[in-house]
Amino acid sequence: MKTVLFVGAGRHQRRAILQARERGLRVVGVDRNPDAPGLQAADVPEAVDFSDVDAVTEVARRNEVDGALTVSADRAVPVVAAVTERLGLPSIGTAVALRMTNKLVMRRRLAEAGVPQPPFSALASPAAIDAALEAVPLPGVLKPSDSGGQRGIFRVETRAQLERHLPDALAESRSGEAILEGFVDGLEMNGIVIARGGEPAALTLSDRLRPPGIGFGVGWIHVYPARLRPQQHALAEQVAADAVRALGLRDGIAFPQLIAAPDGGVAVVEVAARIPGGQMADLVRHAVGVDLVEVALRQALGEEVPDDVALPRFRQPLAIRFFTAQPGPLPAGKVLRIGSLDPVLAAEGVVQADTYLQVGETIRPVRLDGDRRGYVIAVADDADTALARAEAAAALLEVEVAPV
Repeated sequence: MKTVLFVGAGRHQRRAILQARERGLRVVGVDRNPDAPGLQAADVPEAVDFSDVDAVTEVARRNEVDGALTVSADRAVPVVAAVTERLGLPSIGTAVALRMTNKLVMRRRLAEAGVPQPPFSALASPAAIDAALEAVPLPGVLKPSDSGGQRGIFRVETRAQLERHLPDALAESRSGEAILEGFVDGLEMNGIVIARGGEPAALTLSDRLRPPGIGFGVGWIHVYPARLRPQQHALAEQVAADAVRALGLRDGIAFPQLIAAPDGGVAVVEVAARIPGGQMADLVRHAVGVDLVEVALRQALGEEVPDDVALPRFRQPLAIRFFTAQPGPLPAGKVLRIGSLDPVLAAEGVVQADTYLQVGETIRPVRLDGDRRGYVIAVADDADTALARAEAAAALLEVEVAPV
């Protein structure tokens, strides 16, 4: 029996851990939270802070693991790379992991390769603001160089806003650096790319719709397929593959985020080297019939990933609507009562739905990815109808709140 290590064992990892066990694998899970849902599902749960590479390496060595991976957790990607590299296991390598988790390193590499992207500049202190504004015309997007979940991200339109938000962006960065990028107007898209033997291929492209206001970076609706003209769709797939190739990922799942501009161009927002959160694995499974967890497990163990596992089996338009505060389907306030999910699941076209709401929690306006409190996935013959079905189904969840 082979043993696989999951670095990070929260809610998003639990389903993948269960799938690995169903596949006949022995699962070791590490998470600093001893009550993490994924640890409860693992064969060998280890309450270890996964930011401690030495400690995670010791767990892996003691349990004689055959491979390691993470799901959803961007901060775990360099840890998985370091542990597997140390132990001589299948690995994307620490150099690739750095390029795909540090936005400044990523931007510089993409620039060297000529991959289209917004203008950018590093910001480690207020002293660098003048130089940054010379390189990046406003409006721009300020973000930490190495964080996730939309933490510390701000749209800035004036120098005063940049000065005000810079300390918050720097506070979310482990390296103490932020990055200012030019704001590119257009349709944002999520891509899924599978690289095998150094050849990346785009699997899906979907619209990533965002709310207005301070939570502008949060994807609260996904629609597949991306609603682009055929020529721009083909260009987006090519840019996604070029970005993954430039960053050096030879065997792995990549998550490029792109902007399709009104002039027909496509630019790279960023690229991650992992199965993404936000129900993207579910999107791929329902949209094209590919199981990303199966692909990731095979690659983590150094097994072959044949075409019948990695290539689309069908094309099914769908939409994902997340449960979020208004103008999403949920009211803002302290949760007093949560109605049944059954009407949502029974709605036309719905193939999957869940909610993470708990009585006593506070539903807040959308600011971070964590403000998404569940989701609905609906399918139809076309993307617009699927979106209408997902919106209608999400509205069926009754949640009673008290104002705060």
